[in-house]
Amino acid sequence: MMHQVACITDKGRHRPGNEDFILCMESDYLFMVADGVGGHNSGELASRLAGEHIKEYIKANPIHDIADDLMLKDYFLNCFSEANQNIYKWASQVEKNAGMATTAVLAYIPKNKAYIVNVGDSRAYLVRDSQLYQITEDHTYVNDLLKKGTITKEEVINHPDRNMITRALGSEETVEPDFYLLDVQKGDRILLCTDGLYNEIEAEEIRHLAQTAINIELMAQELVGRANQYGGRDNISVICIEIKEREKEKDNE
Repeated sequence: MMHQVACITDKGRHRPGNEDFILCMESDYLFMVADGVGGHNSGELASRLAGEHIKEYIKANPIHDIADDLMLKDYFLNCFSEANQNIYKWASQVEKNAGMATTAVLAYIPKNKAYIVNVGDSRAYLVRDSQLYQITEDHTYVNDLLKKGTITKEEVINHPDRNMITRALGSEETVEPDFYLLDVQKGDRILLCTDGLYNEIEAEEIRHLAQTAINIELMAQELVGRANQYGGRDNISVICIEIKEREKEKDNE
């Protein structure tokens, strides 16, 4: 086994239900968190539809058969495109589901590489050598303003539109995910999470907890516990993955 994994989703302290969805396909080295949006429990439906579609897609199209980076990128773009169309169809055909959508951040970690696919403001982080690196970029209105220099990092925290997502699965007929590829090494910890985590815990504390937890299960428990301790105003989902051994690449000797 190449890595250890811990998956937790928690409804938090204020929400009546949980509109997050987590997918842990350990035998396929594939993991995803999704955060649904929409009234009448439609957010819960949207995130579940995304997770179930991705699971079925991978079962129908075995991912282990694909080794080429560009082919894998196309594989995931097609997978997300189909999931998007499915959710969009549900949202447009049933009145109470109108406007429903979901974020999704997915990690596929075979051998020595991590493929990250992202739509929305759920995040992927890498913890390495006592540092926390945010891999993904939030698809939000305030992040667009931040990149343009219109507002400062400090102004993001209390901005009235800070929860406005600019890209999500199901909100429009087509979707454009971001795709990241990075090398991983023994001891790396990868964190996938919804905004219910990072809106409660500052990056420095996430780094500290992720680095000092003695194992991956404790890391997940402490992150969710701390988010609830600080307010738990939203659903909280985390998937923590530790790279235990670096598989030798063929023909590298």
